[in-house]
Amino acid sequence: MSVATRLQAMQPTDVGVPGPTPWDMARVFRSVRADPLTFLGEVSQRFGDTVSFPVPGAPALLLNDPADVKHVLQTSARSWSKDTVQYAALARVTGPGLLASAEPGWIEHRRLAAPAFHHQRLEAVGDEVRAAARTAIAARLAGTTGAGDVVDVAALTHAIGLDAVGRALFSTDLSDQAHDLLAATSESADLVVRLGRSILPRAEWTPTRTNLRLRAARRRLDAGAAAIIAERRSRNAHAGGTAHHGADLLGLLLDSGMDDGEIRDELVTMVIAGHETVAAALAWTLMLLAEHPAAQQRVRDELHAHPGPVPLVGHRDRLPWTRAAVDEALRLYPPAWAISRRSHRDDELGGRPVPAGTLAIISPWLVHRRPDLWPEPEAFRPERFLDGTTRTGYLPFGQGPRLCIGREFALGEMVVVLAELLRDHRLELPGGRGSWTRPVAEAKVAVHPRGGMPLVLRRTGTP
Repeated sequence: MSVATRLQAMQPTDVGVPGPTPWDMARVFRSVRADPLTFLGEVSQRFGDTVSFPVPGAPALLLNDPADVKHVLQTSARSWSKDTVQYAALARVTGPGLLASAEPGWIEHRRLAAPAFHHQRLEAVGDEVRAAARTAIAARLAGTTGAGDVVDVAALTHAIGLDAVGRALFSTDLSDQAHDLLAATSESADLVVRLGRSILPRAEWTPTRTNLRLRAARRRLDAGAAAIIAERRSRNAHAGGTAHHGADLLGLLLDSGMDDGEIRDELVTMVIAGHETVAAALAWTLMLLAEHPAAQQRVRDELHAHPGPVPLVGHRDRLPWTRAAVDEALRLYPPAWAISRRSHRDDELGGRPVPAGTLAIISPWLVHRRPDLWPEPEAFRPERFLDGTTRTGYLPFGQGPRLCIGREFALGEMVVVLAELLRDHRLELPGGRGSWTRPVAEAKVAVHPRGGMPLVLRRTGTP
């Protein structure tokens, strides 16, 4: 390839879409990396529903119109893959698991894993999720008075999320490994975000500080996954070496014929995706309920009126207000704040032709704040979801064929945790509303509260 051809390939492709100039991007480079949510909101407000970023080669487009979002993620999903920097960075940790894989083989892996997420299976593991919640809540509140202690509920929801994933999907109590797995997943998430935002990504083999830290975190995740796999094989051998390893996700993967490397990738994917996102979403939900005492009390009243334990599925009919509060919290704080796809054939977006190789960036954070779809978009209004209709422009778990396989498990876990925590406790703001400042929303793999989420937990019945 000649120098002239190479230089031409580095020129941004103009598809007639407005957007910031290279100078604009250079001027705000540091703030973009520090706070991408604010940056995306500002360029969307300035340039409209479709924004072009000045990158070499094929276009990079931010899409906010729900019609374009549906086209990329659902209608023409076969033309748009996960062959992007974002998912390549994630795959450095998870391997080509269900979440990060850009290869056609993801379909077969999803088919193998699907039975672990069927409603019948989820109903059967409800007791395990409740046990995880009770164990973590009891451990975190041990030694507190119950009369108004400040608790970092973000740390609490992380502990619950990890234990729930272990119990429900692997039939394994991960509490003994919790500290190391939490540290490794947290470290990995930070490094994945750093790699995903890199303008000049380095090869994996280069001994940069980020690469070295990522290798160390991955080794810890590898060791944790290997221990879980070995424990299940040993348990099966002691039981007489039956043909099947169990009906949970790990058993299905072991029976599928996948090699241990492939099983490891799916396990690490589920540990990261299954607890990282749910933990963050729960922390924000608890904050919103603390800010809105009437809505919180309505949740508590509904839970008290429910006969027996709260199930892991079927909440929309049995606990409509509680489920609506969860849905609204996921609208305001969607865990997956950015979704990316790359086209592998020419296509059309918003009436404009776009070439193969076009990068589409979709931010549920922005789509969920469109005032034409969501009146008073910044307000917490669970009643938006009480009619049970499908909402246009609502995608906290993605959309289309790559919709998160763990969606129903995540929603069920959130409702069960609320039930376990709010039946006996009230959530309040430290110092009261007058001195309360929300934690900054930090865009990592999921949207986390920077510095944690300190809230007052007070036992019901105490002054």
